[in-house]
Amino acid sequence: MNATDYNKKMFDEIENGGAKGKKLLLHACCAPCSTACLERLFGLMDVTVLFYNPNIETEEYLKRKNEIIRFLNETYFADFLDCDHQKDAYYAAVKGLEGEKEGGKRCLKCFELRLSYTARTAKEKGFDYFATTLTVSPLKNARIINETGQAAAEKFGVKWLPSDFKKGNGYLRSCQLSKEYNLYRQNYCGCIFSKGT
Repeated sequence: MNATDYNKKMFDEIENGGAKGKKLLLHACCAPCSTACLERLFGLMDVTVLFYNPNIETEEYLKRKNEIIRFLNETYFADFLDCDHQKDAYYAAVKGLEGEKEGGKRCLKCFELRLSYTARTAKEKGFDYFATTLTVSPLKNARIINETGQAAAEKFGVKWLPSDFKKGNGYLRSCQLSKEYNLYRQNYCGCIFSKGT
């Protein structure tokens, strides 16, 4: 059985599914991951970046948030939508899963938390679609992220834009753009349980 090509599905939705020019709320985990995603979407959709990452520890959270704001101000790729940090929501969501390996059940709960928040915000603020930059990482499973996003879309009544931003050398491009813009590039996902693993 062939794996789903979520990158192709994204472009099919934009070109043939009516998403072109529509309002997209893009969940972003950090500036480096956002770079290639925003470059790919620029001019195709009206993108606003949402920085909702309650999984990230406070000092790291502020570094990443400030860096993505700087990047957006320098590029004009997208508008920025801020929100509360909500660390307690993350700890409640992953309670009992603190010892899970990276990529396991704890990460799934984290994806569900962040994508549900993004879907609800997209619906409340009148966006046509929502998506995430998480699929640009070679360490993240695009199928799981897309299934989680689609479930949130159905729950909140807003369209999910499928993606696999790592395709087409997306991750490589994110590294190149990070260097070009001298972006702070972290070496872990941001949650305290993944640090040093």
